[in-house]
Amino acid sequence: MNQSALLRPDWTPATVALMILGFMVFWPLGLAMLAYIIFGERLRGFKHDVNQATDGFFAGCRRSHGRHRPHFSTGNVAFDDWRKAELDRIEEERRKLDEMREEFDSYLRELRRAKDQEEFDRFMRERKNGRRDDNGPVAEYQTP
Repeated sequence: MNQSALLRPDWTPATVALMILGFMVFWPLGLAMLAYIIFGERLRGFKHDVNQATDGFFAGCRRSHGRHRPHFSTGNVAFDDWRKAELDRIEEERRKLDEMREEFDSYLRELRRAKDQEEFDRFMRERKNGRRDDNGPVAEYQTP
């Protein structure tokens, strides 16, 4: 049996012994071990969620960092002018891509709405006719 199996978040002899030992040495350690035994299974999902949130936060910081950073001069006016023109061109391309993405997202929303509307209309027609095409139950049962 390996260490991870001994210290899994469950009421195993090892975890109970560590909890008791933790309470005897320093009560917050025992409390922490008790919390691990009770809530340990949730820690894996919690850790994953926290990692995703921090990755998203720092990715946002990296993206915005370049736009708000003051442009420092290299001392070569020609290079600085070229650099500023290139950065402006790239920013314009980014803006165009963002606009295209927004247009595409709106197009997809309309497609989904149209598909949902078509499915709903078909359901209402079938319900009105009292039959279903999928061999499911008939909406209105008539006795012979």
